[in-house]
Amino acid sequence: MITSIRLINFKNFADETFRVGPFTIIVGANASGKSNVRDAFRFLHGIGRGYTLAEIIGGKYGPGGQRQWEPIRGATNEIVRQSPPSVGGESAFSLKVELNLNGTTLRYSITVGRFMEGDPDSNIPFGLGPFRVQEEELRTESEVVYTASGQGYYKPSHPLDSLSVKVKENSEPEIQAATNQPVLTQYDMPGRTRRLLNDQHSSGLRSALADMRFLDLSPERMREPSFPGATVLGDFGDNLATALQEIRGDDEQAETLASWVRELTPMDVEDFEFPLDPSGRVHLTIREKNGKRISSYSASDGTLRFLAVLTALLGRNPAGVYFFEEIDAGIHPARQWLVLELIEKQAAKRGIQIITTTHSPDMLSFVNDDTFEHLSAVCRLEDSHDAVIRPVAQLPNARNLRTSQGGPGRLLAENWIETALTFTEGKDKDEDHER
Repeated sequence: MITSIRLINFKNFADETFRVGPFTIIVGANASGKSNVRDAFRFLHGIGRGYTLAEIIGGKYGPGGQRQWEPIRGATNEIVRQSPPSVGGESAFSLKVELNLNGTTLRYSITVGRFMEGDPDSNIPFGLGPFRVQEEELRTESEVVYTASGQGYYKPSHPLDSLSVKVKENSEPEIQAATNQPVLTQYDMPGRTRRLLNDQHSSGLRSALADMRFLDLSPERMREPSFPGATVLGDFGDNLATALQEIRGDDEQAETLASWVRELTPMDVEDFEFPLDPSGRVHLTIREKNGKRISSYSASDGTLRFLAVLTALLGRNPAGVYFFEEIDAGIHPARQWLVLELIEKQAAKRGIQIITTTHSPDMLSFVNDDTFEHLSAVCRLEDSHDAVIRPVAQLPNARNLRTSQGGPGRLLAENWIETALTFTEGKDKDEDHER
């Protein structure tokens, strides 16, 4: 389980720590930086999938030219918070993630820099070079699994293409690794080094980072028929019909699906049907007890979104981490408690983590005590491009106001959260200045 991610000079975060629980909610105004947190998770996910830095940031293409991985949002030079480096300088960001795997705390950090092409002594830059790993480390509370570091300037005639890697504390000798890919997923190292990097800590970290899903559900994509056998729900909700059909094969799960939808809608749902069209594609139809049938084309956006969330969380082999964009979108305010109940139950039952952004005060009004402790606010400071991340529960008097002032939903609606965060940050800066 991921417990925290620290973002240093990543996008609009100077040095912020995002704490993660079983179910974590992020609130904040538009353009505050909520999606930048998602981008940090995607960067780590790309590491887990074994991609190079260029592929993680710029997109991954298969042998046939098909895109297998979407680029990190934004322009390439916007991933680093600082302005472009001066001649002979560099610009870098760091991500530090802490996880608890089988009772062991792992801490993984990586620093990625973009070097100047050119001679640092000439004061004549040729432009920005590729991203390179500058530093990388994996440790437990009791030992260093490996460290990697490198320094220098990137020049076409003398590329900085190696890192000095030290595996296990006091081990020798140091070996060299490429800088265009995290050491964690470089598999062409000497046999002994590779075996050491394949210990339970390294392999456990790789598996945890690879086991993530990022869902941005689109009703239009969910309405489309699916090809038989395509049982993996797409990131935009593609293949909803066939993914739901697989779950429907279990009678107990079928009744669970129907009961959740009955709670959400006025429909007296009895079952789901999956008719084939003349081309052999599978369609989704909802059948009520009175025999009425509603196709996916007629179902509301909110119903389809809820079905997709159900499919993701109830399906076989769930991911370890799900990141949803506005999971409450299209759900009636009076029924948003249902989404929360579903997520909180499944997170506890299946040992998974779910992270979502929201703008809905109604949704926050129903959070339980544990979810409230993992409710974070992202706020862009006044007269600054930087944003901060703070647990709402740690804002002054937040716990008391939660019970006396109508819950966190009202605090969000009345802009108390952002005001309190801005005030406390301003106060801290004034105290630092006085010291």
